[in-house]
Amino acid sequence: MTEFSKKWRQAVRIGLQVVASVLLTTVVWVLLYRWVAPPATWLMLERRAHRPEGSYQGLVDERNIRYSFVSMEEVSPQVPLALVAAEDQRFLQHHGFDVDAIAKAAKRNRGNGTRLVGGSTISQQVAKNVFLWNGRSYLRKGAEAYFTVLIELLWNKRRILEMYLNVAEMGDCTFGVEAAAQRYFHKPAASLSKAEAALLAGILPNPLRFRASSPGPAARAKQYRVMRNMTRLGGTRFVQQVLEE
Repeated sequence: MTEFSKKWRQAVRIGLQVVASVLLTTVVWVLLYRWVAPPATWLMLERRAHRPEGSYQGLVDERNIRYSFVSMEEVSPQVPLALVAAEDQRFLQHHGFDVDAIAKAAKRNRGNGTRLVGGSTISQQVAKNVFLWNGRSYLRKGAEAYFTVLIELLWNKRRILEMYLNVAEMGDCTFGVEAAAQRYFHKPAASLSKAEAALLAGILPNPLRFRASSPGPAARAKQYRVMRNMTRLGGTRFVQQVLEE
């Protein structure tokens, strides 16, 4: 065996060991969060360090993160219902990826060069929000798909939705429905009404543009659409299906 062949085999072996270590680490990481609340996310750390670009004027001067992890039982059933109604109405039917929604988004984006429309499911958004950094790249999208598969395999739908309602950004330096409820409505998430839950869910496409503290016509229109979707889903009876997961 030549010296080159030996070095090549050694390099391949080391490469496989690195890949195996990375895969094992990510699996353990995802399994850990099946029961443990994340202490923080990359986006939280980014918001803590930098104010968002543009003219957004936050309600807080200091860059302190508002984040309080709560269980599904500690929030109003209107909250998970509103999130599904706003973001992913086929949440209980798909296994992480909604092919129809992705196809529709791609078709709309081809004819719209200024404003991109997303087709991400709640599972994909959890993968991005909990495990990954902010930004757009093929590497990040690939990692997002990988983590989406992992959480669908290792978590149930209840945990995925519970994680989403806790880490979703709902304003500058504000993450999760408990922090948002306290900030905007001065009450715990357990006391949110249908209209309040729909308003919080409605700002999620762009929580730095649409503000629950002073909703404009666009935010109000989205709130009413979410409320109609909540009724079409069957009301809080839909949430019971998630809790039984």
